[in-house]
Amino acid sequence: MADFSPRVRAVLGPTNTGKTHLAIERLLAHRSGIIGFPLRLLARENYDRMVAAKGARHVALITGEEKIIPPEARWFSCTVEAMPPARLQSVEFVAVDEIQLCADPDRGHVFTERLLGARGLVETMFLGAETIRPLLQRLVPQAVVETRPRLSQLVHAGPTKLARLPPRTAIVAFSAEEVYALAETIRRRRGGCAVVMGRLSPRTRNAQVALYQAKEVDYLVATDAIGMGLNMAVDHVAFAGLGKFDGHRRRPLGAAELGQIAGRAGRGMRDGSFGTTGTCPPLDDDIARAVEDHVFEPLGELCWRNDALDFSSVEALLATLAAPPPRRGLVRGNDAADLLTLIALARDAETHRLATGPARVRLLWEACQIPDFRKLADDSHMRLCARVFSHLVREGRLPEDWLAGQIESLARTEGDIDTLMARLAGIRVWAFIAARADWLRNAVHWQERARAVEDRLSDALHERLLARFVDRRASHLMRRLESTEGEELLAAVTRAGAVLVEGHEVGHVAGLTFHPDPDATADDRRLVLRAARRALGSEMPRRVAALTAAADADFIVASDGQITWDGVPVGRLARGAEPLRPRAEPLASEFLDGPQREAVRQRLQRVLDTTVQRELAPLFAAAAASASDAALRGPLHRLLETLGIAPGATATDGAPIGPALRGRLRALGVRAGQHALFMPALLKPGPQRLRGLLWAVDRGISAPAPVPPGRVAIAPPTGWPEGFAAAMGWVAAGPVLLRLDIAERVGAELARQLKHGPAPVPAGLASRLSVKTEHLSSVLRGLGFALVPAAACPDGGPALLAAPAAGAGRARAHRRPVRPPPPQASGPFAALAALRR
Repeated sequence: MADFSPRVRAVLGPTNTGKTHLAIERLLAHRSGIIGFPLRLLARENYDRMVAAKGARHVALITGEEKIIPPEARWFSCTVEAMPPARLQSVEFVAVDEIQLCADPDRGHVFTERLLGARGLVETMFLGAETIRPLLQRLVPQAVVETRPRLSQLVHAGPTKLARLPPRTAIVAFSAEEVYALAETIRRRRGGCAVVMGRLSPRTRNAQVALYQAKEVDYLVATDAIGMGLNMAVDHVAFAGLGKFDGHRRRPLGAAELGQIAGRAGRGMRDGSFGTTGTCPPLDDDIARAVEDHVFEPLGELCWRNDALDFSSVEALLATLAAPPPRRGLVRGNDAADLLTLIALARDAETHRLATGPARVRLLWEACQIPDFRKLADDSHMRLCARVFSHLVREGRLPEDWLAGQIESLARTEGDIDTLMARLAGIRVWAFIAARADWLRNAVHWQERARAVEDRLSDALHERLLARFVDRRASHLMRRLESTEGEELLAAVTRAGAVLVEGHEVGHVAGLTFHPDPDATADDRRLVLRAARRALGSEMPRRVAALTAAADADFIVASDGQITWDGVPVGRLARGAEPLRPRAEPLASEFLDGPQREAVRQRLQRVLDTTVQRELAPLFAAAAASASDAALRGPLHRLLETLGIAPGATATDGAPIGPALRGRLRALGVRAGQHALFMPALLKPGPQRLRGLLWAVDRGISAPAPVPPGRVAIAPPTGWPEGFAAAMGWVAAGPVLLRLDIAERVGAELARQLKHGPAPVPAGLASRLSVKTEHLSSVLRGLGFALVPAAACPDGGPALLAAPAAGAGRARAHRRPVRPPPPQASGPFAALAALRR
């Protein structure tokens, strides 16, 4: 016999007072006992605690969907609805948690029934909020009420922006849509969050809570489901709304309801705070003060439903369920789902015909009490209850093939979060049915099968929630960055350039540029850059030192204008004061400070200057040799301005370049041809590529792709800017562009052949010019030569050469006049003839 009196105790007070802990201690101190919780989750959680203390063979779990009842069970953890009536009269201790739920319009009648009728042989304990004290003392006058103070302070912190909520915050919303939207925002800004909603299975909810408790995430987004006994390390509760839809209408939350939820903040001796966030308006001062002081309006009435039922007929059952409350302070609540289902089935002729006699009426009522977890807002639940009743009446048991088909249809784990939650609601219905051993032939098998499907769906749902609302890398980095501010992070850069921070790859560094993980979102990139900035604090100075000390051979000035170091871009060319003096600029990098950037710039400038001097060495050598010769300075100055090729510059001071000056230029490697003043050495691939790049940089445009080496003739490329072909040493010749040195050489040879009149076309000329035979006529015309009839040729050949065209090329006026072909030249055969303007 226990050593205390009186027999009935009510332990009341706000959250975090240790009421449940006290009740479990008292339960286990007796030889037997039952405790009822408002949620299956809490029943399971405390069952595990009781098993740890007393062993699994002595502890039972009874909920709507789950029953674990060892033969030697002495202590029972139950949901309030599932507390077995027979046991309530035979155990020493009985306790009911959250007894203030007697006032809940939907479930309150069950709690009120326990308040008025559930008694332990030795001790009875009711746990709950102070708001029920007046009615409890009136309805249970023998109860001794004990008030327990909160172990920590609860302080109103006012409104806080979502982005500034402190870690270890629970954000409370009142619909799945709001929870999802808030969770997405927290993921983007803070790395992720756990999610707790009433529709989650206990297994999923526990996994989400464990995620939060293990500090893998610092935020929890939840519905008001967290208000009932979920004990977590929450420091702050932020309300994202102050109203909810209660199944019948949308209404504002009362101060006591807000206090129940806000009380999740601060556990044990640790103080907590609460406030609002997002678009939620601030709390009224009076309500905030009431929550802080835990002072709320007492309950005015408790919900009641008659439990002395008459099963003689369906009508008699309905009549007793509709009986008025017998005492002041008790009221009828909302018609519960079981009563609504019974009312609907009472109108069904077939069901009413089967419900004859007390046993069948009782069976009908039990079928109507199958919970409607799916809440589909149609008659599917009513039809399910009717079918269960029909099978039990006709066959005595539920058909196993039907049960198997229903369970297997819910066993699929594909789909999104809402799809999995719908399947979980469905399997919970079948778990409840499977828990009725008197309805099934092999109840244990179906209980295990339903539990296995629920576990699979729960695990899949947890994974979907993780995938959608948690970025583990971002969450971990966020915590480490905030907790180690000023300290060195565990960071490394691999040989491949991967940047690792606290074991997470956040991107890679190439040269002096950090490239964030391409899979990171825009918000994640800010975090990644912040982490990389801490990680690369020592790596970048090391790289700058290596670059400035590197040999010239380690650098390449690429055709696209970039300067690479060990194959990685580190700089680019920019327009300088002159075409031959471009500037080198380091690529943008926020990881370089001013002195580092300048050191890199100077090194790249030296590389660029050296490259220009090396590749265009003949030009600079010729310019240096002409410095003391006034006659040579003009042509060489022109070549310096035009990067070694001056199209049409075959005269100085308005007069053609004479033989003497031509010879002196030739000695310097300069040719004064019919089309341009140029240096053949600069037409080689290396100098040619660099000249094209310098020409484009000087004009602020992208450099066209270089022509492959060895080409003599090319089709005019589309997209080449105006003047580029001539500047690069390409001569327009009909349908093609000819390389300048080839055009000059062939033109000079043809001119010598035509010195005394028409001459045959040289054999293999088309091949030499790399053009098709049918295009040769157009190409020669482009070079200033014309075809004439074969009769004009002295030996009567089919194709004859004539003098170069007088109007072709800018230098044509400076050529020595050539005698025109004989006037009788005519006929169908092609030959070359002189053209005159």
